[in-house]
Amino acid sequence: METNRIQKPLLLTSYLFEYPSKEWWEGVPDHAAAAEEIERPQSREVFEEFFGYVKESDPQAFEDAYVRAFDFSQNTNLYLTTHNRTDFGKQSEEMLRYKQLFLDAGYDLDRELPDYLPALLELAAAVPEQEAQHILSEVRPKLELLRDRLIEAKLPYAFLLDVVLTEAAGLEGRTAS
Repeated sequence: METNRIQKPLLLTSYLFEYPSKEWWEGVPDHAAAAEEIERPQSREVFEEFFGYVKESDPQAFEDAYVRAFDFSQNTNLYLTTHNRTDFGKQSEEMLRYKQLFLDAGYDLDRELPDYLPALLELAAAVPEQEAQHILSEVRPKLELLRDRLIEAKLPYAFLLDVVLTEAAGLEGRTAS
């Protein structure tokens, strides 16, 4: 299978957007070490700074902030079809489109909804670059909206979406040629 050069940044971003469970905290050192291997210097720096922030954080305070940011906020939750939710028919169509992205790549979700950001990032990391570019272009408007809302909320996770959007733009340049 063709390798996916943005696999590591996508997987690290997915990891950092996951709930900070006990197992998550145990994985921080290994994931922080993997961040040092990121090719793009700007992306590597974002991960190194974010992991530095994580390591300096009190686990309970970090978890509380995570819950406030993603579980209790409609504006910044990680389910992409809930943003700008005024038309439930449109939301259902989007959900089906996201589900189709997984099915087209040969995956099916049994524990998560297909619009869950970490799952979409993992999917894009698991497929060849051409398919990753398609997936990321499908979700780009939602990623940009979430990024803007994270900036408004002054949450450091916005920088992680900058990495995804930058890596996706770089991928578009490579697959277009």
